[in-house]
Amino acid sequence: MKLEGIKVLDLSLFLPGPALTQMMADHGAEVIKLEPANGGEPNREIGPKRDDVSVYFANTHRGKKSVQLNLKHPDGLEMALRLAERADVVIEAFRPGVVDRLGMGYEQVRARNPGIVYASLSAFGQTGPYVKKPAHDLATEAYAGILSANLGFDGKPAIPAIPNADMLTSMMGLSAVLMALLRRNQTGQGDYIDLAMMDSLIASIPNNLGTVFAERKPPVVKEERTWGGYAMYNIYETADGKYIVLGASEIHFARNVLEKMDRLDLLPHCEPPPGPTQQPVKDFFTDTFKRRTQAEWIEWFADVDAAFAPVNDLRQGIEDPQVRAREMIVEDEQGNEHLGIAIKFRHEPGRFDPRPPALGEHNAELARALGFSAAEIRAMEESGAFGRS
Repeated sequence: MKLEGIKVLDLSLFLPGPALTQMMADHGAEVIKLEPANGGEPNREIGPKRDDVSVYFANTHRGKKSVQLNLKHPDGLEMALRLAERADVVIEAFRPGVVDRLGMGYEQVRARNPGIVYASLSAFGQTGPYVKKPAHDLATEAYAGILSANLGFDGKPAIPAIPNADMLTSMMGLSAVLMALLRRNQTGQGDYIDLAMMDSLIASIPNNLGTVFAERKPPVVKEERTWGGYAMYNIYETADGKYIVLGASEIHFARNVLEKMDRLDLLPHCEPPPGPTQQPVKDFFTDTFKRRTQAEWIEWFADVDAAFAPVNDLRQGIEDPQVRAREMIVEDEQGNEHLGIAIKFRHEPGRFDPRPPALGEHNAELARALGFSAAEIRAMEESGAFGRS
């Protein structure tokens, strides 16, 4: 596998860091999750559980090793630093400054491992006026202006279905780590990566900044190209209270739909630009789609070359034949469902390992590998260096 032989020490919690290292584990990296002394990774206890393991934790920690260490204990810190000495990558996601106080900051790790690739993930980054502000995904989306464009049918901001800042940061973080590892192969030098969730959001809207940059004013969201300004790029309600989407605004798709509806007279209104000139078609579609059920529209569009789709619920989504064909949902021997591997290599595919580690499962194993004696390991267990469950 692509990352076989790469060792990762993951100090991060919740979603962005664990999702990043999960992708690395799926492709062969040895990922050691360093869990805090006071109960371990919080997402072990968030949301529904199967077999006493939260689905959230299973989705972000399968195939990893777990070590629980008290970094405020000298032996716990020493073991963490020894793990960092043999690592290629360290990931942390504390509020800026915290990891340095714990003794595991970049300079402290770099002193013992000069070639380390070290990534810090945070809400606002390691510089700027918001450095000390606490925040999760939603607050960064609000500050960045993204939330103002995520409007419900009532025209008011709605909580996004996807944790955009978290997942974008994990993907950009993976890219940054792999770039740094590639460069290290050429120069022998590691690097420090400063990743901000708010930065990741801003970098991800290059197609929606036209009005913002050209006119220096916020957009009228409902008139923007990908936010509802086109009749052919929109969500419509059906007779049974469900929804469908038309998801491509190119004029040839509009022609195909309107021709079958015998309303080609509306075709000129589907031409650019988005906004008020599209309203006659929006009104027509709004009225028309409410005359049949979602299932009836699925059948109606079966022979129409247009980017039509029903709005599935999440259960329908993971049962969708395309999702199953791509093995994005995988079942283990017990029949439990798991997320599949999205990055698909032809020659070195990732490995699906469904088992997440128990809290501190690999404490003794890793301590022995790092040179701690049996007596030292017993003393660490008794003194609290391994923390408490």
